[in-house]
Amino acid sequence: MLNIVQEIAVYIDRFHNLDLFQQGWYQIKITMRWEDSEHVSFGTPARVVQYQAPDMGSSSTYGAWRIDDTDNSFSTQPFRIKYARQDIHLCMMITFRFLLDGFEGLPTTAVIMKFELIYAPTVQNGSDLQAFLDASSCAVHEFRLPPKSLSGLHSYCPVYFDALHYVLVDVCVHVSILKATSYHSALKELGGVVEMKDVLRTKALLTAYDILLEELLKLSKAIAQTIDISEFVSKGSIVKLTNSILQASQVASNIEVSVQGKPKNGLEGLNGALDFQNAEKLRSLSKSELLGCFNSLGDQMLYLWNTFLKFHRENKTKVIDFLRDVWAEDRKAEWSIWMLHSKVEMPHHYIKCESHGSSSKPKHRRFSSSLKVSDEPPQTAATRAELHRRSIAQMRINNRSIQDMQIFGDPAHMPIVVVERVVNAPRRTISDNSYMKHVEFMESHSLQTRLNSAIEDKQSASKVNAFTLKIVVFVHGFQGHHLDLQLVRNQWLLIDPNIKFLMSEANEDKTSGDLREMGQRLAQEVISFLKRRMDKASRSVPLGDIRISFVGHSIGNLIIRTAVADNIMEPYLGYLHTYLSLSGPHLGYLYNSSSTFNSGLWLLKRLTDIRCIHQLSFTDDPDIQKTFLYNLSKQKTLYHFKHIILISSPQDGYVPYHSARIELCQAASYDTSKKGRVFLEMLNNLLDQIRANPSQHRVFMRCDVNFDSTNFGKNFDSFIGRAAHIEFLESDIYAKFIMWSFPQFFR
Repeated sequence: MLNIVQEIAVYIDRFHNLDLFQQGWYQIKITMRWEDSEHVSFGTPARVVQYQAPDMGSSSTYGAWRIDDTDNSFSTQPFRIKYARQDIHLCMMITFRFLLDGFEGLPTTAVIMKFELIYAPTVQNGSDLQAFLDASSCAVHEFRLPPKSLSGLHSYCPVYFDALHYVLVDVCVHVSILKATSYHSALKELGGVVEMKDVLRTKALLTAYDILLEELLKLSKAIAQTIDISEFVSKGSIVKLTNSILQASQVASNIEVSVQGKPKNGLEGLNGALDFQNAEKLRSLSKSELLGCFNSLGDQMLYLWNTFLKFHRENKTKVIDFLRDVWAEDRKAEWSIWMLHSKVEMPHHYIKCESHGSSSKPKHRRFSSSLKVSDEPPQTAATRAELHRRSIAQMRINNRSIQDMQIFGDPAHMPIVVVERVVNAPRRTISDNSYMKHVEFMESHSLQTRLNSAIEDKQSASKVNAFTLKIVVFVHGFQGHHLDLQLVRNQWLLIDPNIKFLMSEANEDKTSGDLREMGQRLAQEVISFLKRRMDKASRSVPLGDIRISFVGHSIGNLIIRTAVADNIMEPYLGYLHTYLSLSGPHLGYLYNSSSTFNSGLWLLKRLTDIRCIHQLSFTDDPDIQKTFLYNLSKQKTLYHFKHIILISSPQDGYVPYHSARIELCQAASYDTSKKGRVFLEMLNNLLDQIRANPSQHRVFMRCDVNFDSTNFGKNFDSFIGRAAHIEFLESDIYAKFIMWSFPQFFR
């Protein structure tokens, strides 16, 4: 029997600490196994190559890497983590091997790669450290290599572990099939019938050969580095190989017919029953011919594989950068399984209301035909997502990409994201005395000079090595903590490691007061942070551009808008970039379908004196047109952002669905009272700010996140609708789907 082996090479480049909460010693342990319970064998570590020696003098690493024969695992050397954003460059390649004796040809089951994060506290004694590491696995991240990928794969594979151990391990995985180093001598006999297993394994080796050669040429072209295969070509091996496998390839191709009445492509289904006619054709090939073909093909595969490993070592940085870009692009297609896309048009005319007269009889209210009153209340939107979730449960996801088991482990329980891209219509004419006209800067001359200098540097950025300062401000909600949005921050850092982030603390423990005061505190905090970053950046490189982005959760979004409207922010309005709103009550609580929440809100206002609650419910002034939120809607708070993304959830009972999406609701459309007219005016004001200037291109998206409600359980938070509101902070899968699908908004 001709023997082949599955070879999986794992290159670990860098361990980057994004958000580990404990200092100490860490280690990465890797194991591999077949997914099918019938094949319980583990992959065996076969080769370890250290690309560069670790820096032992810095006390960042201790000891050496280790192979454990009891569980066929590989463990890196322990390394010490002392601070956030710390890098440990491991730079090593580990190769695992599986014998394919249990398969006819190519493997028909997947391989599970398991990465474990091992932790030990800082100790003085080296033996104590190893004892801690041997029994202290703190996080696991698994990946699945589908059967289609096992014939050949070269892919970036980022390892994140979990929310409590948020790191980035830059990993690349390279897969191929090789000829086993030993084989039975029975094939050397000239007589006898060729076994089907041998033909299929030769065909499997040929498929792996084609994929490896194609990937080598693709990598070489992508990074503009020539791969030296001169020996391979000079010996005429390609021609010789082609001639030697022609007959076997032709015979094997005859096998690729219908199995059980269904047509099969490639090598799928080749282990099924073969008809009598094909069995007769296989007997026409002698054992010696098949052995010669197999050996020649196997030798060439081994040469190409070793050539690739050498090429990878010499160009590791360029290879991993290229594969990372390919991975990021492929995720848009892969994660689209959980995303539904639609496009709607912003109204060309404003919603018209003809009930402004003083007549006691309410007049008929007429709305612009170009704006459709929302006919998808939260229940309808949730039902639509649930139907899509059920269709996912029936899918058979079978691609060649590495599958992240944090997502693919249970695909039916992932959040469904409905993305609504709003196409902006032309802006209506604004009068000269309107607040929408251009506002003069109020800052001092020295600050204005610095900003003008930044603009000039931006214009000449193509001529000089200018630096773009990218600031992202994260603002928590009611009674929140400054680290509430850390998972969204970490995703942003993965997309763009060069951002400077501010986790706002100005209003921590102060969210029960006046939203005006909260906005002022945030504005002062942002200006102070921005000035420090500008001063630091300008001392080293020319400051070419400034981009200021905001992320808010719940009432944090109202605090952001209040801060943007503050006079001290005016000099920076031209630098506003992306605004990401997570369940923000932009239209307040005038209309809320949750009777449970309305009762709680009423009770809270009666028993406490929480100023912001009164402002949210428009009871902070007897005249509704003098309330805080009504007047905030008149301020130019969203106008300057280039990208506006509103994230909502129909399961969120804390924030009205229409309020988070800034859209009309059915209750308001039938309300002819003053409250209805005020709501309508607020909505018009906000949409007018979002509507793009004819000379600008603004992106406006609404993203509906529908979480798997079975994960919430039956508790008080689920009953009052708080579970989905908090899920925005406790899960980042939805953020991963959105941010990696539209990375241009977060760079």
